[in-house]
Amino acid sequence: MNRRNFIRLAGGGTVIAASAASLSACGAFSGEYPPAAVEAWRGPGELGDPRKRALAYAITAPNPHNLQPWVADLRVPGRITITTDPQRVLPQTDPFGRQILIGHGAFLELLVMALAQEGLQSEVRLWPEGELPGDLKSWSERPVAVLQLSPGGKPDPLFAQVLQRRTPKSDYDTARPVAPDTLAALLRDTAPALPGLRTGGTVDASRLPALRTLCWESAKVELLTPRTMMESIHLTRVGPAEILQHRDGISLNSPFVRAVTALGMFDRTAPPAEGSAAYKNAMDRFEGHSRTAMGFVWITGSNTRSDQVNAGRAYVRMQLQSTALGVGVHPMSQAAQEFAEMAPYYQQLHQLVLGKPAPRAAGDETVQMFCRIGYAQGAVPATPRRPLAQFVRA
Repeated sequence: MNRRNFIRLAGGGTVIAASAASLSACGAFSGEYPPAAVEAWRGPGELGDPRKRALAYAITAPNPHNLQPWVADLRVPGRITITTDPQRVLPQTDPFGRQILIGHGAFLELLVMALAQEGLQSEVRLWPEGELPGDLKSWSERPVAVLQLSPGGKPDPLFAQVLQRRTPKSDYDTARPVAPDTLAALLRDTAPALPGLRTGGTVDASRLPALRTLCWESAKVELLTPRTMMESIHLTRVGPAEILQHRDGISLNSPFVRAVTALGMFDRTAPPAEGSAAYKNAMDRFEGHSRTAMGFVWITGSNTRSDQVNAGRAYVRMQLQSTALGVGVHPMSQAAQEFAEMAPYYQQLHQLVLGKPAPRAAGDETVQMFCRIGYAQGAVPATPRRPLAQFVRA
């Protein structure tokens, strides 16, 4: 979901929606980020340690709110220990850390693939010191995974797509349907050999209206719940200086937004007022994302910590496959979120996708990822990434 729409001007309470849709009429949107902020997408460059070269690819992994919560400990030769930065979580929209761990799975899968390119085989052990608890306040830096490395490793054909992968956060081209054969190819071989995970999807015209409506209605819940909206606002980075300083979160870099920021007119202390011009503009944009979905894909499994990580491994493979096929995959994660106000839509998601009630226990089948698919109408930019050194302990 694109959260780049909420910027409130101080003085008079006027609200401006700084989105590509609202700025395109005056030619203000460039879609470009400072080159240094997206340098990770050019590859690892000259790095002597093959583990660091592999990590340079892994940090491009998709992750919620672009928090990039991964830490890699290289202090033991022949080993990589992956932990979580407990400060980089989303207590409002992801109160149990499920989505954060899906992001870890995406990072882990890219790391295993990149190590194989370096001629290294990875023996992956999840949760060697026990799983992280459900309470985010109790999260520590206990390892999510330990990778023991040895010579070998079979290169993965999908690795060729790692630096080309993008997430299209814009309306899809409704004149280009996604063919059933394309959907089948997208789902084929998405999940590595991980027990219990299942992938599915639909481009059936009779199923799309209900799923599109679910996306739109659940998005409104996140937008209209002040604490969940403020979580996004606090992670908004405006203009080159902020983007380069943080290189994470939600980046805005149009000339219009930069000009208003330079005047000191942005107020990011409160969500936009319901009924304002920006409210309508933003709602229209999220409705467009939902309305233009040309199909949907999903990943399900139980809701154990290991399955959450493994769902991320499967998801990034799905995105790499979509890159090879030229079709966009964009998470519409709102209905899968587990904060109280979302409960009716969480229930509806499981009924529509699985034909069963929402899970009550960790062993129950759970929708881990729910994404819209379609064809982007233009180039999709890479998103900023923090410098590799910020992820590594060596």
